[in-house]
Amino acid sequence: MESETREGAPSRPGSSLFGGLAQLSRISWPLAGRNERAALVGLLIALWLVSGFYKVAPDEAGVVLRFGAWVATEPPGLHYHLPYPVETVLLPKVTKVSAFQTAESRMLTGDENIVEAGYSVAWRIRDAGAFLFHVEDPEALIRMVAETAVREVIGENPILAAFSDHRQQITEEAKAEMQSLLDSYGAGVEILDVRLERVDPPPAVIDAFNDVQRARADQVRARNEAEAYRNDLLPRARGEAARITGAARAYRAETLARANGDIAAARAAYAAYQAAPAVFAARLYYDSLDAVLARSRDVVLATENGLAALHLLHDGAALTGADGASGEAKSAPATSSQGRGGGAKGGEAPSAEGGR
Repeated sequence: MESETREGAPSRPGSSLFGGLAQLSRISWPLAGRNERAALVGLLIALWLVSGFYKVAPDEAGVVLRFGAWVATEPPGLHYHLPYPVETVLLPKVTKVSAFQTAESRMLTGDENIVEAGYSVAWRIRDAGAFLFHVEDPEALIRMVAETAVREVIGENPILAAFSDHRQQITEEAKAEMQSLLDSYGAGVEILDVRLERVDPPPAVIDAFNDVQRARADQVRARNEAEAYRNDLLPRARGEAARITGAARAYRAETLARANGDIAAARAAYAAYQAAPAVFAARLYYDSLDAVLARSRDVVLATENGLAALHLLHDGAALTGADGASGEAKSAPATSSQGRGGGAKGGEAPSAEGGR
C-alpha cells in the first residue's frame, strides 16, 4: 500500500518510524555489548508497540488495513492498531465537499429537440472504506454517472421544462438517479447538489427557437385574458340567472297560491249557493252594490216620491241632504249622477247605478 492512497487519504507514519528504528539498530548493533543489545531490542519493541497509537481528526475517518485488507473504519478520536507492518491506517477527509462542473454538451429532450446543457455536481465521502476500496476511480465514476443521469432525466422531459421553473425538478430527479446508481456500485459517495448551469438551444436554431417562444408566450397571454374574462362574466351570468329563476319561482308560488285561494272561494260560494240560492243571490247583489258605491261620491235614488240625491261620505266629508247645504259638503266638488230604476217590488233587490 502506498503512503498516499487517493485524494485526502494519507497513511500513518508507522512504516517510516519502523524503517528509522531498523536503520538505527543496524548502526548501533555492532558497537553494543550483550546487555546493551538486549536493552536496545527492548527499546525497539516498545517503540514499535507505541507506534500503533493514532488520532483521527473530526473531519476524518480512520480506515484500518491489516496486511493491506480493509478490516475496520474508526470514528474521530484516539485509537490503536497493531503496529506496521501488521496494520496501517488511512485517514480520508470525509467532510470535505468536492465539486466539478462540465462544459455544455448536446442532449436530446423528451419531445425530440436538442439542447446544449452544462451542469455542476457537489459530493462528499459517505463511507470511507467503500470509497477507497470498492471503486478504482471514484471521481471518474461520479462524472460518468452524472452525465448518464442528467441525459436520462432531460430525455424524459420536454424542452420547455428545461427553460422554465421545472428546471429544479429536473435537477432533483437527476440527483436521485445519481445517488441510486452510485449506491448500486457501492461507491460510498453522497451527492449533495446537482445544478443545471445553462441550458440553451443550438446556435444554428436559436433565432427560430426564440420566435417560437414568443409565439407561445402570446398564446399563454391570450389564454390568460380569455380565462380572466370568463371568470368575470360567468359569475355575473350565474347570479343573474339565479335571480331570474328565484323571481320566477316566487311568482309561480304566488300565482298558484292566489289561484288555489280563488278556487277555494269559488267552491265555498258554490256550496253556499246550493244550500240557499235566494240568500246567496241577495248577498251577491249587496256585495256588488257595496263595491260600486265605494267608488261613487253622489248617488241618485229613484223612490216613490221621486228622485232623491244622496251625498256619500268620502275622505272626511259629512253626509248631506239633496240641497247640499252643509258646509263640509260644500268643500268637496259635487258631481251629478244619473240613475235609472224603480223601487223594490215583490221582494226584488233594488237596483242602483252610480257614477261621477
